[in-house]
Amino acid sequence: MTALTLSTAAAAGLKADALVVGVAKGDKGPVVAPGADAVEKAFGGKLATVLETLGATGGEGEVTKLPAPDGVKAPLVLLVGLGALAEKGESFDADALRRAAGAAARALSGTKKAAFALPVEDADDVQAIGEGALLGAYSFDAYKENGSNGSAKSSKKDAAKGPLAEVVILGTKARDKAAKAALERATAVSEELNRARDLINTPPNDLNPEAFAAVATAAGKEHGIKVQVLDEKALAKGGYGGILGVGVGSASPPRLVKLSYTHAKAKKHLAFVGKGITYDSGGISLKPAGHNETMKCDMSGAAAVFAAVVAAARLGLEVNVTGWLALAENMPSGSATRPGDVLRMYSGKTVEVLNTDAEGRLVLADAIAKASEDKPDAIVDVATLTGAMMVALGSRTFGIMSNDDAFRTSVYEIAEENGEPAWPMPLPEHLVKGMDSPTADIANMGERMGGGLVAGLFLREFVGEGITWAHLDIAGPAYNEGAPFGYTPKGGTGTAVRTLVALAERTAAGDLG
Repeated sequence: MTALTLSTAAAAGLKADALVVGVAKGDKGPVVAPGADAVEKAFGGKLATVLETLGATGGEGEVTKLPAPDGVKAPLVLLVGLGALAEKGESFDADALRRAAGAAARALSGTKKAAFALPVEDADDVQAIGEGALLGAYSFDAYKENGSNGSAKSSKKDAAKGPLAEVVILGTKARDKAAKAALERATAVSEELNRARDLINTPPNDLNPEAFAAVATAAGKEHGIKVQVLDEKALAKGGYGGILGVGVGSASPPRLVKLSYTHAKAKKHLAFVGKGITYDSGGISLKPAGHNETMKCDMSGAAAVFAAVVAAARLGLEVNVTGWLALAENMPSGSATRPGDVLRMYSGKTVEVLNTDAEGRLVLADAIAKASEDKPDAIVDVATLTGAMMVALGSRTFGIMSNDDAFRTSVYEIAEENGEPAWPMPLPEHLVKGMDSPTADIANMGERMGGGLVAGLFLREFVGEGITWAHLDIAGPAYNEGAPFGYTPKGGTGTAVRTLVALAERTAAGDLG
């Protein structure tokens, strides 16, 4: 795991294997960003000219490596693009710093120690750089030949190239309490987000509902979180028809996990609910070839909720946070739920299952109904719920729906502030009729057009009366099948973790009403 520390040392004088400095994209070429004055001087004031000669522009995520000149103790200078030059008198955007730090950390894979001399004006900048570095340095090698699991082979070159081992952030003042607190927050949130990534990337033969529940139980003991696990017998006794209906076709039975973090001074209570389909074949409504290879990621919502609750506990936030992990494996078999079956949900409503591949809303509906019994101040569910949301918003943005416009706006603003692209989506009432069923209270499918909104409307039916609720459909950004970028790796991303943690922080501060 990458270590993160602060230093007041001068950039040129710190002993490290690499020195990272920022470069911005100016109107007339690359511009060396603040924090690298000593490095610029060591290059004879011609660093920008050298970069331009090499074709560097300062564009976002661009990385240029140069041998260090005399006067710089690190043997390597890595220049990373920050994007557009900040206007005079303005600071660089926090996520620009986060993305630059992430790109630099990825480029320094295999390096022992790197000093980051990016622009730092306040504690928020320290936090952004720290998060970017820790998230960018992430790697999942448990199944490589020399990884912790060792169940697959890789080249010796890949096996020897571990993540950046130590990051030192420069530019802070001695005994800066705010900077130290920002570093601690960045460490806690990033480590838990990376744990969520590990869970998402773990193959489904090793991460079934029982295994996920065991991970949550162990984390609860470590961080003082109360954990309750309902197995298939308890689910049957409690009448959780949605979770059982999805998991009944699998040899790995479902689980509902409740994580309760409480604080003695808390005045508010948040409930986070996560979809945890550890593998989604589609069930009897089997997914076609080419659509199921990455379906280990269908528990990304539960991973995000789990990570957010643990992070809240590590940060000691003055708010009660309950996490609900609705865990099941959706498989076809002789015992699997069939299209046309009717399930009696925990709430008492009956649901006609028209498509067994619309299973996420079924497990969430039970968990949301159960969470509502605690009368929290707000419920937020997180789920890789619909391909329709990817069609609407692409692969990097998640949709937000809510039964309260003001709350939806708040969640959207928090997501954007924390570098998680999101977009507010409506819940059109006319789409409700499409879920009418002749045999049950509601069907699990409605109109094809606006399918992501239909799913949100379905979930709304199970929210307790008078409870504020928001639904985050993270189907697009939860799993990156393309090349890494910024601080986002290939594979599981851990999206929504930072939004949930920031929401808990703001609630603790009394800023959400």
